[in-house]
Amino acid sequence: MSVGADYDRAPFSKINEIRAVTDRAYSRLASPWTGFKLDSCPDWRGKIEHVRKLWVNLSPHMKTFVWIVAMLCSLSIAGRAQQAVTDQDKQEIQALVTSYARALGSCAANEYADLFDTGYFASGFRGHVAGRARLIAMVQSERQCINASGATQATRPLNGPTVVLNVTPTGVYGIADLGSAGRYEDEYIKTPKGWRFASRTVITPAEQAAGLNAAAMLAIQRLASSPQDADELWASGQDGVKRFRSEGVVIGVSAGAVTGRVYLKDGGYYDDVYEKTAQGNWRFKSRSYVSEGPNRAQ
Repeated sequence: MSVGADYDRAPFSKINEIRAVTDRAYSRLASPWTGFKLDSCPDWRGKIEHVRKLWVNLSPHMKTFVWIVAMLCSLSIAGRAQQAVTDQDKQEIQALVTSYARALGSCAANEYADLFDTGYFASGFRGHVAGRARLIAMVQSERQCINASGATQATRPLNGPTVVLNVTPTGVYGIADLGSAGRYEDEYIKTPKGWRFASRTVITPAEQAAGLNAAAMLAIQRLASSPQDADELWASGQDGVKRFRSEGVVIGVSAGAVTGRVYLKDGGYYDDVYEKTAQGNWRFKSRSYVSEGPNRAQ
């Protein structure tokens, strides 16, 4: 199946119609840079992705209830005073970023997962990786961590990039410049154990040039995923060992166009192309279904 820009006529349009009703308002709630943030509400943190995946199965009354609660939560957030971030907090957040580089560079998977609260890591290649077990599996599948020796690990950079903070009433955010590799877009949360990542998203220069940022990545994940998605993808390496590859929508850029691949529970996958509307919302430009093949993971 493939669809054009008039994707509302496609069989999967019912899901998109439901999401489209709330997309403009939700994008304000979900954007860490331009407005409210729904999962800054403590009772929702860690539950947003679960609710999102179940959304299409909710009854109309339950959808109304969930949306009302979300709006009340956002109004509560809007009334909050801007969080005070002291010089000590700034130092601790910078230390968190440095600890991230060290844990990833030394393949310390458990220590890496300890740096996250109940949030997620996201990138085009990895998708939307949430949960301690998956964060650990992701680090263990990193190229430098497969059969890594102490000598190999010692050559990895262990200093984190400098973070530029953006403190708002909805939370504490940061951008860490990675030079030619792109940048991190982060959200931080202060826990009883200190500052942790609520989210960390890698944005490459090509992705940034295509109009992608952390909020756009999240919007595309919401748009393109459904209950039929595979929870995660594991792929065999040259040694025959299956390792974690990705979770959710794998996002890429091809000839300036934003593309996505969504692996499904039936063994097949969707190949997508997305476009941004004049109103700033992401939608399908095309979607093609590919049945299971001999090389599912490319």
